[in-house]
Amino acid sequence: MKNATQKNHRHFTSFQVIILGFFSVILLGSLLLMLPISTRDGHGASFADGLFTATSAVCVTGLIVRDTATYWSEFGQAVILTLIQIGGMGVVTIAVAIAVASGRKIGLMQRSTMQEAISAHQVGGIVRLTKFILKTSISIELLGALLLAPVFCKDFGIFKGLWYSVFHSISAFCNAGFDLIGIREPFSSLTSYASNPIVNFTIMALIITGGLGFVTWADIRKNKFHFRKYNMQSKVILTVTAGLLIFPAIYFFFCEFSNLPIGERILSSLFQSVTPRTAGFNTVDLTLLTETGLMIMIILMLIGGSPGSTAGGMKTTTVAVLFSSALAVFRKQDSAHFFSRRIPDNAVKNAATILMMYLTLFLGGGMVISYIEKVPLMSALFETSSAIGTVGLSLGLTPSLGMVSKAILILLMFFGRVGGLTLIFAALSERNTFGSRYPQEKITVG
Repeated sequence: MKNATQKNHRHFTSFQVIILGFFSVILLGSLLLMLPISTRDGHGASFADGLFTATSAVCVTGLIVRDTATYWSEFGQAVILTLIQIGGMGVVTIAVAIAVASGRKIGLMQRSTMQEAISAHQVGGIVRLTKFILKTSISIELLGALLLAPVFCKDFGIFKGLWYSVFHSISAFCNAGFDLIGIREPFSSLTSYASNPIVNFTIMALIITGGLGFVTWADIRKNKFHFRKYNMQSKVILTVTAGLLIFPAIYFFFCEFSNLPIGERILSSLFQSVTPRTAGFNTVDLTLLTETGLMIMIILMLIGGSPGSTAGGMKTTTVAVLFSSALAVFRKQDSAHFFSRRIPDNAVKNAATILMMYLTLFLGGGMVISYIEKVPLMSALFETSSAIGTVGLSLGLTPSLGMVSKAILILLMFFGRVGGLTLIFAALSERNTFGSRYPQEKITVG
């Protein structure tokens, strides 16, 4: 009994380490962005702007109050990119990598924390998996930069083009959504490349790859294209991801972008189905979408990517578990299941808890912002879903918000990146079994 309690205590301490790590990096990033060298005017950012930008970067969100290209200097942009890389890879992953590189021994506590940080199935082999994550991530980011380089070097010159290629490759792979195309028009994202297939397909590939999750990569590396050999979680992630990419793209193609030339129409439909999960780039003016289109993007932003990935949101597995649980109820089956494997009851409980927390914070934050700022509720909900889903898409509302509304978005971004269950588990040092002493009584639901 004592050993179980000690194990549980270590388990929750790992969550506390993750939260403290993210908070520390955000604070350090805020201070660096306040330096005079970080802005083009040489005055440095205010603490509010520095904190918002650092939080958005570390939480790989992409919501901004200052245009990245025109407000921040090259030093400031480098700070932002570093924060994106740390946030995308995970604070714990970077810390473990530094420890391994310096020859330090990785203890059980560090391995347990790493397991939670990347949603690995077991502690064994976690250091080897970390090395794989780092090597694969860097390789993919370099490949993305090489593919983008011809376009950006042609448009901005060799040196600036190479910098833009590296910046956008890392930003896309880490699902951050920060861009430097604001030199053409502030806050324009990738709208000037809506018809460029190289930029579109490269960015989309980076977003999807980063959002699949590190454990899924390892499964694909091990079993190649033998889908049946994948573990259940990888199968669920790949299946749900495919569905969330295909069906929204079909809607956008037929219902939103019918006025575009066929080539640009296809690219725009695909890109807008990919980017809400949870990248933050856009190639079209989102304010021109219908409310139905905006609501579809809100749903995609809330769902987000997959566990242990560079993406945020509720996660594809959460939605899949809830859907399977509902299907089991409809069929009067004892438990939810995927691919002939039963889903544990605690997974269903966790999924329901995550859904409830996300909906409460998303709706509550949107209603408060709508009331305070006197803006349409749909616009406010779009910003809050973008924040809690760590997406970064915006209808142009964020830069004009007041301090209270920006503080709400900061909290939502932090919650979305760290995760609701992580925050709850970090606050509880041991399991509370008091509720099990209550007598059980039946209650009717539905």
